Amino acid sequence: MYSIGELSKRTNVKVPTIRYYEAMGLLAAPERTKGNQRRYGTEGLERLSFIRHARDLGFSIEAISSLIQLQEHPDQSCKTATDIAVSQLANVRAKISRLKTLEKELSRITRGCNGRGRSGNCYVLASLADHGLCDREH
Repeated sequence: MYSIGELSKRTNVKVPTIRYYEAMGLLAAPERTKGNQRRYGTEGLERLSFIRHARDLGFSIEAISSLIQLQEHPDQSCKTATDIAVSQLANVRAKISRLKTLEKELSRITRGCNGRGRSGNCYVLASLADHGLCDREH
């Protein structure tokens, strides 16, 4: 049996987050000692590791809840799990695309300025100001 602190250390999930997952129903309420301390078994450790890995992959709490439901019913089709993962992959790819666009713009802005001039003639500041005007016009 693990205390909440031990569970936290083993999974690298902060104690308040563990409590949050319990409140959200992702993690079953643990047994309690006579002193009312939480005690988790191997199931709790495995479930929390599952949740942490899913969160690391960017899955939402709602998606994780659905995945847990599927995990608890091994006789069901895994299509829903696949659909959830495919949707998350699409989200990640969209984020990567946005980040690549940001990278190009920041690269363009930083190439235009050597940092030795005055802020009144700063290419970085001018680029940020010009872009803001373009956004308002459209």
